[in-house]
Amino acid sequence: MPAAAAYLEALNPEQRRAVEHGAGARDCAPLLVIAGAGSGKTNTLAHRVAHLIVNGADPRRILLLTFSRRAAAEMTRRVERISRKVIGDSAGVMTDALGWAGTFHGVGARLLRDYAEAIGLDPAFTIHDREDSADLMNLVRHELGFSKTQKRFPAKGACLSIYSRCVNAELAIGEVLGASFPWCLAWTAELGQLFAAYVEAKQRQNVLDYDDLLLYWAQTMSDPALAADIGERFDHVMVDEYQDTNRLQSSILMALKPTGRGLTVVGDDAQSIYSFRAATVRNILDFPGQFSPPAEIVTLDRNYRSTRPILAAANGVIDLAAERFTKNLWTDRNAQQGPQLVAVRDEADQARYIVERVLENRESGSTLKQQAVLFRTSHHSGPLEVELTRRNIPFVKFGGLKFLDAAHVKDILALLRFVENPRDRVAGFRVMLLMPGVGPASAQRALDHMAAASDPIAALGSAPAPPRASVHWTAFVATVMALRGRTAGWPAELLCARLWYEPHLERIHEDATPRLADLVQLEQIAAGYPSRERFLTELTLDPPDATSDQAGPPHLDEDYLILSTIHSAKGQEWKSVFVLNVVDGCMPSDLGAGTSDEIEEERRLLYVAMTRARDDLHLIVPQRFFTHGQNARGDRHVYASRTRFIPNALLHLFERTAWPTAAAGAAVARGPAVGVRIDLGARMRGMWR
Repeated sequence: MPAAAAYLEALNPEQRRAVEHGAGARDCAPLLVIAGAGSGKTNTLAHRVAHLIVNGADPRRILLLTFSRRAAAEMTRRVERISRKVIGDSAGVMTDALGWAGTFHGVGARLLRDYAEAIGLDPAFTIHDREDSADLMNLVRHELGFSKTQKRFPAKGACLSIYSRCVNAELAIGEVLGASFPWCLAWTAELGQLFAAYVEAKQRQNVLDYDDLLLYWAQTMSDPALAADIGERFDHVMVDEYQDTNRLQSSILMALKPTGRGLTVVGDDAQSIYSFRAATVRNILDFPGQFSPPAEIVTLDRNYRSTRPILAAANGVIDLAAERFTKNLWTDRNAQQGPQLVAVRDEADQARYIVERVLENRESGSTLKQQAVLFRTSHHSGPLEVELTRRNIPFVKFGGLKFLDAAHVKDILALLRFVENPRDRVAGFRVMLLMPGVGPASAQRALDHMAAASDPIAALGSAPAPPRASVHWTAFVATVMALRGRTAGWPAELLCARLWYEPHLERIHEDATPRLADLVQLEQIAAGYPSRERFLTELTLDPPDATSDQAGPPHLDEDYLILSTIHSAKGQEWKSVFVLNVVDGCMPSDLGAGTSDEIEEERRLLYVAMTRARDDLHLIVPQRFFTHGQNARGDRHVYASRTRFIPNALLHLFERTAWPTAAAGAAVARGPAVGVRIDLGARMRGMWR
C-alpha cells in the first residue's frame, strides 16, 4: 500500500471514516464524532489533524480547542508523531506551526489581545483567577453596602457562582436563581446592581475574569465584520469533549463557522456530567440539526478498554436514558467474570470489603495504582479513608488545593500582575498588605493615589510611605520600578520578585522552607514561557496540580490507591474499579434528583464510573447508613435501596454477591425505590442594568 496511507492502517473503519472526512477540502462539511468511552477518541482526533496537514491543510489555519492546555500539548505531540511517518523530519516544522491548539479560555485570551483596539479593550489587561474574582466581587459588595444588610446577603463565593452561571449558560439572573439558587431569589434586583458594579470595577482596573474571556469573545463575534475576520483565520475548527461545552462556547463556535463548513466536534453525550459548570448536553444532541444539510455523524463504538461483561452492564444502564445517540459499545476482550454488584450491611462493611479486595488484587500482581475507588461526592469516602489509614494502606484522594491556590504562590503572582497592570487593585492590595506596617487603610490610600494619576507607577514612586513601613515600602517601590522597567529580563524578573518576597515569606509562614521550594519550582516553570504576560495568562488559565505541601502522592510510598470523585475520574481508567454507595440518595444524589434532566445526568455519572474499569468492576450497595441528628428522631440508621439506574431487568448483567453474610443480600434483592424525593465595555455593563 502507498506509504502516504500506511499510517491509517491501525485505525478501525469508523475511526478511519472520521479521519478521512473532507480531507483535501478547505471547507469540508460539518462532522460530529460520537466517541464512546475507551474508543480511541484522542487517537482519532490526532490522526484527523495529521491527515489534514498531510493532505495540504495549513497548520497555521487549524484551530484545535480542548479543555486543558496539557491535552492540547499531548494532541500536538501525537500529530507530529503521526505526520513524521509520512513526511519525515519536516513534520516537526509543520506541527510547530500548529499554534492555535489550546483551551477555549486560552484561545479567547489570545484573540482578545489581537482585537483589543477594535473592541475598546486595553491589550495589557490581566486575568483574575477565581479567588481574585471573588475578592473583587466582595470589595464591590462591601462598597454597595450589601455586606451590612439586615437579612444575610449571599457571600462573595455564591455571588460569583451566580454571576458565572448567568454568563456561561446565557440566562437571566432570575432564571439562574430560580433553577440553581432559589434561596437568593429575594436579592434579584440587588444582585443585578452588584454585577453591573463588578463589571465596571473590572473595566476600571483593566482586568478580566475567566468568564470574561468567553463572554468578550462571544460579544466580539456578534459583530459581523469581526466575526468574519476571525472566522476567516481558520479553515478547520476542531473541538474535543464537545459534550462538556456550555451555551456560550457553542455560540462562539456557531459564529466562527455559521455554515458548519470546516467544523469538527468530538464527544460523547453519554459522558455529559458537568451541568454544575453550566455545560449542557443539548449542545452535542442538537449539533447535527444546526446546519443544512445536517452534519455527518460518525460513531466510534468499539471499546479498547473494558471487557465484554463490563460493557454489557454499562450499555444496559445507559440504554435506559431518555434521549441519546444510539451507541452500544463492543469489544473483542472477553472475560469469565462479570461486574460485581455487592451488598454489604453498612458503610463500615463497605470499607472493609474494599480493603480486602484491594489487598487481594495486590497479592495477585495488581499494584495499588492500578486500582481506584470512585464516589459521587467527596465526603462519601470518609469511612473508607479511616479504614485505609488504620490498615496502613497509602492513598491519594483527587482534589485538594491547586498550585495557584497556595498563599505564597499567589503572593508572588500578585506582585507580577500588579507590575503588569498597576490598576489591578486586588493584586496591589494583596501585595501591599504583605509588608509590616501597611494596613488596609494605608494600602487603600496608595491605590487611590495611583488610580488618580495618568502614570500609576510614577504615582506609586511619589506616594508618601506609610509611617510604620518606610524601609519595607522603599524596597517594595524599588522592586516594582525594576520589574516595570524590565531591567532583569524574563524569566530573571521572577528571581527579583522572589528575593523581595523571601523576608516576608519567612516572617508570615512557619513552614517557609517547603514554600520556598515551590517558588523555585515556579521559576523553573517560568523559563518555559517567552514573556511575563504569557506566563501570567497561561499559568492562571491552566495551573499545575498541587504544591509540595498540599494534596499529592504520599511522601514515602511509591505505590498508593486512587480515591476520586466520578467527575475527577472522567478520562481515566484503571484495572480494577470500586464504586461506593450505589444506592438511591447517593446515586442519584438527593440533591441531583429534582428534575428529569438532573436524573439523566446522574445516570450518566454511573455510566462514566462503570466505563473506567478495564478488567474488574465492583458496584457496592450498603443496606443502611447512620445519620447524625438530621431530624427530631436524632441519630439513627436509615435503610437504602439499590440505585434506580439498575432495575430488576438489568440484574442478569451482574454477578450478585453479599459480604460478609447473606443477610446483606436484601439490599440487592429489594431493588430501587420509586419516586424518592462596538463598545463591549458598555455592552457588558448593560447586561446587568
